[in-house]
Amino acid sequence: MQISIESLPAINSTFNALSTICLISGYIAIKKNNKKVHIFFMLSALLWSTVFLICYLIYHYHVGSKPFPDLGWIKTLYLFILIPHIILAAVMVPLILKTFWHAFRSEFILHKKWAKITLPIWLYVSVTGVLIYFMLYHWFLP
Repeated sequence: MQISIESLPAINSTFNALSTICLISGYIAIKKNNKKVHIFFMLSALLWSTVFLICYLIYHYHVGSKPFPDLGWIKTLYLFILIPHIILAAVMVPLILKTFWHAFRSEFILHKKWAKITLPIWLYVSVTGVLIYFMLYHWFLP
């Protein structure tokens, strides 16, 4: 099976959705004190987000950015979602690495402290990534 550059936005959206599912599942697992399941889902979320980032960079290297059509207040809504998404996407990478580093080193108090900051940002970015995809490629075409 050959993947085309044009199919990457849909694939990337799927990776974001899978990351979201893994993040929520990992959170639920740790709340139930199921550490093994938590580790599995959080490592899976990291994997899906990493694969997303690689494919995202490949796509934008080849295609550039896709402009959103000028649809008045809908474009304002899109930008209201997109701008924090971009800023938080840049911020979340070092946060994720720091959070995982503390878990890897069994520094669970620090891991939990950083996870309380990292998880909501990571969830926002992954959920809004899917939303942005639908807004840009399906719901509001020019």
